[in-house]
Amino acid sequence: MDYVKPNELVTQMIDAGESKVHLSTRDTLIRAFMGAALLTVAAAFAVTVTVQTGNALLGALLFPVGFCLLYLLGYDLLTGVFTLAPLAFLDKRPGVTVPAVLRNWGLVFVGNFAGAFMVAVFMTIYFTYGWSQDPSEVGQAIGHIGEGRTVGYAEHGAGGMLTLFIRGVMCNWMVSTGVVAAMMSRSVIGKVVGMWMPIMLFFYMGFEHSIVNMFLFPAGLLMGGGFTIGDYLVWNEIPTVVGNLVGGLTFVGIMLYTTHYRTKPKRYAAAAAPAEDVEGDELVAAGR
Repeated sequence: MDYVKPNELVTQMIDAGESKVHLSTRDTLIRAFMGAALLTVAAAFAVTVTVQTGNALLGALLFPVGFCLLYLLGYDLLTGVFTLAPLAFLDKRPGVTVPAVLRNWGLVFVGNFAGAFMVAVFMTIYFTYGWSQDPSEVGQAIGHIGEGRTVGYAEHGAGGMLTLFIRGVMCNWMVSTGVVAAMMSRSVIGKVVGMWMPIMLFFYMGFEHSIVNMFLFPAGLLMGGGFTIGDYLVWNEIPTVVGNLVGGLTFVGIMLYTTHYRTKPKRYAAAAAPAEDVEGDELVAAGR
């Protein structure tokens, strides 16, 4: 059958987490680099569609193309390994230790940032004709996104930081659901449909994705956005990474692991009393 049941799905998730932790440094960096590059090209595409059509829903509807491609090609995002790698640790897989998991996260972060930053440079050149003119309408929109999602949060103080964190949590709740949904089917079309739905949702709702932001904010800075590197790190990237970790691990990884892998024994109704006991009870009740 094409559909993979939840208990089989969680086993696949643990196996995937173990595989990623044991992957070589070279392969981890390559897969992370290309994963972020594909995702952020799609982000640039979605912003372009939104600006040129004035329809944000259309941009969100098309954005998942990058996510689907990167996972079908076996590339990695930090948001995905946040969810999968710890499950292999919880299952006590050989060699999956806390330092090994942290090593995997660190390498994927570096690879993702390099890939996203490359696309930020490429798209800046594209939107400014090699810095020979002011940014195009789309380039200006990217700069404004960076402003709204840094100094815009800072204007609200603690409330802004809380909102940023919650948007990070909800983002990876959806994104990791997309990662897992790709494992629920054995066919390409089934994988694509499963991934498409939660990714479209997160993008349209404006949740905070640490890898997409690795493109949007450097690109905004390169095109003259009204915020600083410090604003980007303190009022977006760092809280977003923490929120992504909490959202993916808590609401996807641990929940599925707990209820479909470490399942508690089922509760059964008390067995019916034997027929002779029932007859005896009836005689007593009748006073015989």
